[in-house]
Amino acid sequence: MMTRKRLVGALLVAAITAVASWTAVDAQGFKTKPPTPADWSALAKLPDFSGVWEAVTVGRGGGAGRAGGPPRGPQLTPAYAEKKRALEGRRAEDNETANCLPPGMPGIMGQPYPYEFMLTPGKVTIVGEAYMQVRHIYTDGRPMPTDPDPTFNGTSIGRWEGETLVVETGVFSDTTNMDRNTPHSDKMKIVERFRLTEPDRMTIETTVTDPEALTAPWTTTRTLARHRDWTTREYICEENNRNYVDAQGKAGISLKDSPAEKKEQE
Repeated sequence: MMTRKRLVGALLVAAITAVASWTAVDAQGFKTKPPTPADWSALAKLPDFSGVWEAVTVGRGGGAGRAGGPPRGPQLTPAYAEKKRALEGRRAEDNETANCLPPGMPGIMGQPYPYEFMLTPGKVTIVGEAYMQVRHIYTDGRPMPTDPDPTFNGTSIGRWEGETLVVETGVFSDTTNMDRNTPHSDKMKIVERFRLTEPDRMTIETTVTDPEALTAPWTTTRTLARHRDWTTREYICEENNRNYVDAQGKAGISLKDSPAEKKEQE
């Protein structure tokens, strides 16, 4: 007959075994397991991307100036060049981001606002201050989902190649653009290469391919500087949004009670 002490011990061993072998299926249909102590220890062997970063081309904290000229824009096929011309003819208030929709990829990684990087087992999380956007880059070996839902930031699958994080992203909402007033097709793919060049400097090389919209891959490089004493701020676009759409779907801007109008009334 098993004593109460032995019974409790047996149940404890069974519970530990069950947790160790437990798996779950996430929203993408990938089977996951709880991270082990070894998984957490392995993070120490990866490059230290943690903390808050800001593009050196901007200056909330006094960033260094940009070297060289502006990046070369995407080379479009005739059909998409025509689509771009049509979009450039619209008013500013008809732009999606003017109405508080986030720009999506790759635009969300080109913002003049800080980013916070967090590394956990099997995942790199990037929290952008702009629009309070969150990107999950899965580094747990999963493949790209066979039928993912289109999203603003797409689905990002990463892998480590030495000291470089290589990220492939695809399946984007057709609401987003690859560049200002530049639409993309459903075949657009983005590859990013994140690498530390100094302890507090990171370069991100981004290559966009789209066989329907582009005549050649479009590559840009951005440099971020780490600010170890920073935190990101709250960014609520709707809080001061003055754009609206009327009953006929026509966009407009209301300046009522804007700071400029209040100043004129004083």
